[in-house]
Amino acid sequence: MNEVIQQAKDIITGYDGPKIRIMEVCGTHTHEIFRLGIRSLLPENIDLISGPGCPVCVTPIGYIDEAVFLALEKNCLITTFGDLIKVPGTEMSLAGARAKGGNIRPVYSPDDAVEIAKENPDTQVVFLAVGFETTTPAACLAVKKAKELNLNNFSILTANKSMPNAYQKLKGSADAFIYPGHVNAITGNKVCKELKDQGVSGVVAGFTATELMTALAVTIEMLKKGEPFFVNCYPRVVRDEGSPVAIKLMDEVMELCDTEWRGLGIIEKSGMELRKEYSDFNARIKYSIPEIKGKPNPACRCGEVLQGHCKPSDCPMFGKACTPTHAVGACMVSDEGACSAYYQYGRSF
Repeated sequence: MNEVIQQAKDIITGYDGPKIRIMEVCGTHTHEIFRLGIRSLLPENIDLISGPGCPVCVTPIGYIDEAVFLALEKNCLITTFGDLIKVPGTEMSLAGARAKGGNIRPVYSPDDAVEIAKENPDTQVVFLAVGFETTTPAACLAVKKAKELNLNNFSILTANKSMPNAYQKLKGSADAFIYPGHVNAITGNKVCKELKDQGVSGVVAGFTATELMTALAVTIEMLKKGEPFFVNCYPRVVRDEGSPVAIKLMDEVMELCDTEWRGLGIIEKSGMELRKEYSDFNARIKYSIPEIKGKPNPACRCGEVLQGHCKPSDCPMFGKACTPTHAVGACMVSDEGACSAYYQYGRSF
């Protein structure tokens, strides 16, 4: 066994202090921690909980309803990442809309959607822009390209999220955060350092076994000291300044706005929408989408899972009425969702 992993394992398995709660914010971290068997190493006094770091999971039901409206009422060709197609809306998912004749097409990138619009000038193409700072730059590039090409048949429906104020909303939900390495690679570490000054602890982690084990071990050791901390455990990718180019691009094309997060409600300045200069590509404006408030299934506990208030296995629908094949909530649909991770790797955790 790798010496670093062995040292980290000894720290994790040997912890005998008071109960601690650590939240892995990133959905990919959730799945990798399960897949690598790291959860099985945790003693009972370490509670590892999943947070709202899955972009599909935190996208509100009303957004799905907006996309269905565009597909069925405005006859738009909806282009989207595959995960979003099966996420339930108030009355139906995008898969349901497709069954009713809606034109729904999965794509690998926003640029694919631009190419579809370019090749089909008589078709109104809408890309569903869902994601954090990691994927938002690609959506910005797609909008800039569409503007340069004068594509009047392309627009995006934004559900882009920004993490800083979400961390503020989650204050007190855990003793420390494991921050998403790919987000910090874009944003840098400024926000995490500011949170440390406010008493919020955390580490940035990568995605390999060594990086995740190291991040957990560092978190445990730092918590023992009883002082707020921030440690970058992913220095090979994450730098304090992040990616200035990506940050400049996002600032040019989008601006912060108040937005709804599933389970967390409206969080101020946590969303990203197109600036006025790019409003021709804003699907909400272009198609005069009415205000749509989605209605969640009252039996679904996705919102509580995303806040760390309960584990997926605590939900009475988990693994019964709600499975990856017949999902009731977004956390079971998404490849990064906590419910799908618990279902696939370990229902008893």
